[in-house]
Amino acid sequence: MQLEMTAETIHLLRTDLSKTKEYTSQIKSQITKDFCCMKEYVERQERNTLRFIEQEQKAAQQKIEETIHQLCVEMNKLTDIKTQTTVSDEINNLSERHRYKGSPSTVDKITLDEKLNVVKTAVEDLKRKLEILLLEKYARQFPPAQPPDLYQETNVCSLSPESAAKNPEPMISSQFSQWADDVTFDLTRVYERLAITAQNRKVMVSSYTTGYEPSPNRFCISQVMCSQSFSTGCHYWEVITEDSDGWAVGVAHEMIGKRDKLGRTEHSWCVEWLGPKKQLSAWHRDQETLLQKDKPLKVGIFLELQKKTVSFYSITDKEMLLHTFEINSSNPLYPAFWLYSLERNGSLTINHTNWK
Repeated sequence: MQLEMTAETIHLLRTDLSKTKEYTSQIKSQITKDFCCMKEYVERQERNTLRFIEQEQKAAQQKIEETIHQLCVEMNKLTDIKTQTTVSDEINNLSERHRYKGSPSTVDKITLDEKLNVVKTAVEDLKRKLEILLLEKYARQFPPAQPPDLYQETNVCSLSPESAAKNPEPMISSQFSQWADDVTFDLTRVYERLAITAQNRKVMVSSYTTGYEPSPNRFCISQVMCSQSFSTGCHYWEVITEDSDGWAVGVAHEMIGKRDKLGRTEHSWCVEWLGPKKQLSAWHRDQETLLQKDKPLKVGIFLELQKKTVSFYSITDKEMLLHTFEINSSNPLYPAFWLYSLERNGSLTINHTNWK
């Protein structure tokens, strides 16, 4: 009896194995077809978009050339006029007739810029949504493409060896290189409407709940902290801010409340940019210091725990100091971030660099 039951179990398992292989094959085939359709659609839209841009550029160019031609004709007429009085009269008449002539080309250019910016924004939004869907929603199912120490941030198009040589990974300035730290976002300390991608170095606004595992420390507002903390020594990291119109970057004590906004508590410090106000500020204990600076596209944070200071720099070809806080906390501090408005697209990226 036992022998028959074992044989039957083996038969059932083999049947299940066969069905599993068949089902897996069907799913793979369907996914391949779906991706082929998506690729064909994207390629078709790329062709249509580029064609649209070329047509708009040619139309604007033609209008400008026609205006130039008309003005040249009028100039030629003026050269045939002999008397200065007549010239003056004709110039005045020309000015009245063509007072608007300088503006159409400008208007055409503005209209063209607006159209192209709409297209550019739409493509960026599509790319962002694909990143969220493929890199965040299935991040835990997908194996990493390569070990973290060899990681390069995911791009839609891979760089050729020639392009990579021309565009090497950014390097931390030698002024801070010896203190540079590799920090990453903490999946247990991020708001549910913020998606973490790119090996936990990019955070972006998501249009839906991301489905993180339950965590008692999860923020209830649009904030995220890093996994790494610092209690001694000097530490430096950089954040790419150009892809967000509202953000704050800084440091905070681990016990910051789930609803406490960065810079509004005794143990958190930050620099904040509000795009709608076009305003850069420093915040601590809910006190604002206006910095009267343009929006930095990359921010460097230098934490000097011996001196009990944290400094913020705008990083371009060189570092420009934005603000320095004195730190009155002896507790470990974590890199912390805030993103403005869940109704707007936006992201922050921790700069993944080769240290000099």
